[in-house]
Amino acid sequence: MAKSMGEGPGMPSQRQLRVGELVRKELSDIFTRGQLSDPDLDGVIITIPEVRMTPDLRLATCLVMPLGGRNADKVVKALNRSAKFFRGQVSRKLTMKYMPDFRFILDTRFDDDDRIGTLLMQPEVKRDLDAIAEDETDDRDD
Repeated sequence: MAKSMGEGPGMPSQRQLRVGELVRKELSDIFTRGQLSDPDLDGVIITIPEVRMTPDLRLATCLVMPLGGRNADKVVKALNRSAKFFRGQVSRKLTMKYMPDFRFILDTRFDDDDRIGTLLMQPEVKRDLDAIAEDETDDRDD
């Protein structure tokens, strides 16, 4: 089956995106119901913004963030310890040829965005960005 025009190298296929979203929803339901087997996860509210699937759908990388970011490393370690439990729970809800293994990592995208925003607001960088914007404006006027 040929790839669609919107997919390039390194871009996930529609199937990867669809399965990732199904897995994310099921994990989210498990966390919402409080069906957690690890005492380190008791009372912790966990958000799963994204699940990335490998092309063969055998590994699901789950980006997670505990509410407020408190004890993030401890929560990620506890989730990885309980990965087989979650795999079993999700396999009861989804019908797939192979149930993927789960790997949990901390979602740092928002922190990265804040860091980049802070860097862009530094006086040296802002001065350079303003100069580039002025050059582009002058080029349009000509």
